[in-house]
Amino acid sequence: MENYYDTHAHLTFPDFADEIPAVIERAQAAGITKIITIGTDLESSLRAVQLAETYESIYAVVGWHPNDLESAPEDVRDGLRPLCVHSKVVAIGETGIDHYRLPSSGGGSDAEDKIWKARQEKIFRQQLELAVEQNLNVVIHQRAALDATLAIFEQYSDRIRGQFHCFVDDVASMQRVINMGSLVSYTGIATFKNAKDVRETIDATPLDKLMLETDSPFLAPVPHRGKRCEPSFTRNVAEVVAEVKGVSMGELSEGTCATTDAFFSKLTLS
Repeated sequence: MENYYDTHAHLTFPDFADEIPAVIERAQAAGITKIITIGTDLESSLRAVQLAETYESIYAVVGWHPNDLESAPEDVRDGLRPLCVHSKVVAIGETGIDHYRLPSSGGGSDAEDKIWKARQEKIFRQQLELAVEQNLNVVIHQRAALDATLAIFEQYSDRIRGQFHCFVDDVASMQRVINMGSLVSYTGIATFKNAKDVRETIDATPLDKLMLETDSPFLAPVPHRGKRCEPSFTRNVAEVVAEVKGVSMGELSEGTCATTDAFFSKLTLS
């Protein structure tokens, strides 16, 4: 059976409490040999490192998510820096910009939106600077904010690369990302009946410029849609991506694993 990696899961979320061994066992049974669990604040980043220390197949990404900055210090680098040197911390993130959930979406004002956007941008820059300092790549969130995210990221793109995760934008946007030397990754959204545009972008994405992910516990693919997502479902994503791209499951396995190993260079060191 072909092997795949789940390059973006949130195993520190309460959804997986006390169930990690079973989740890993199901993933391995499905041929998912490596799982990258993602931090969204300092606490979850610490837990991600603990999981990586405990389980051979788990690796960690440490960072602050743009929607989780209420408790963030003015400078997040001091808290994250000690974690970066860990042998199984493979990138900084999940960081970036989110214009989908702004104060105004919950009844806030335009002025509050402006303040929140500025804070997101400031913390995003800090994490990009830390990634440059630590020679690590970044895992990037850009929901409803690709232009704003790229405007900042391009200032660092000659020194670091980004995984633009849960990518749902059009072919031209994908091309902008890979022209910066970065990559995109696709989730279970690729399997949704109404995701024709996403599949068109997948078709146009070079095989060596894409990775697979679940974004567990979110976005469970067909035939699990509506259930809690988990890393074993990476295989369902892979089946659709292989079909869309007209490649065999073996070719997709070889291509995506090689791309992931190259992007997260510590995956092959520990």
